[in-house]
Amino acid sequence: MLLAVKRRGLTKQMVCDRTGFDNKTVNKVFVGDPGVAIGTYLKVMAVLGMEDNFAKLAAHDEVGIKLQNIKLLEGSK
Repeated sequence: MLLAVKRRGLTKQMVCDRTGFDNKTVNKVFVGDPGVAIGTYLKVMAVLGMEDNFAKLAAHDEVGIKLQNIKLLEGSK
């Protein structure tokens, strides 16, 4: 996400101001900290105009589909 910020000519402070998050939280998002709430990631993505990327990711869930297929096949035995 840091590259997306730089491509848009934004600074970390601008992201903080637009999201309402402090610098520490925004830094955690930039490094991919798994302890950050998904809503926080979504808000930062929205500031960057990337919220549609999340919807695409959720719609194309290869791992989830494989797990579901395994479960469905196990049930048919």
